[in-house]
Amino acid sequence: MTTLTDRPHTALLVIDVQNGVMETAHDRESVLANLVTLVDKARAAGTEVVWVQHSSDELPRGSQTWEYVPELVRREEEPLVHKLYGDSFEDTDLEEVLASRGIGSLVVAGAQTDACIRSTLHGALARGYDVTLVSDAHSTEDLSAYGAPPPGQVIAHTNLYWKYQTAPGRTAGTVETAEVEFGVKAPA
Repeated sequence: MTTLTDRPHTALLVIDVQNGVMETAHDRESVLANLVTLVDKARAAGTEVVWVQHSSDELPRGSQTWEYVPELVRREEEPLVHKLYGDSFEDTDLEEVLASRGIGSLVVAGAQTDACIRSTLHGALARGYDVTLVSDAHSTEDLSAYGAPPPGQVIAHTNLYWKYQTAPGRTAGTVETAEVEFGVKAPA
């Protein structure tokens, strides 16, 4: 029940599943298999798939590290949003893309859990979207050498707190890939 009026549709938001991001991602193969499944499910249901692609010094636009992983192929008609910041809405055309398609609910998957995924989840909820995180379709690299918890714990913690996230007039939560049913309204 998004707070955005006249936005009855849902989109799958695939964030930063790029070669340089996924190279050392925790549980890479399983997460990629789930992402492929989600994209296939969304397309089969006629649900929009919106792709987000990050650029930075480590991911220079046009480089091999910047490209999406070969397991995921964006269709020409599927929107691609380029970003420079963690929150996929920040200084991008994501809001315009979603508004033009009547999208008020997002199903989020991709990388990195503790950066762009978290930032986008909160950015979307704060902007009025219903936001569901696919608990087994996001990942991050091991940053424990810098004081972060091991990646499995980062992912588990993100799933735990997003499962219980609330905001007035909006829904949030988590779902596993196998449970995702695009085109079916979630119970209120």
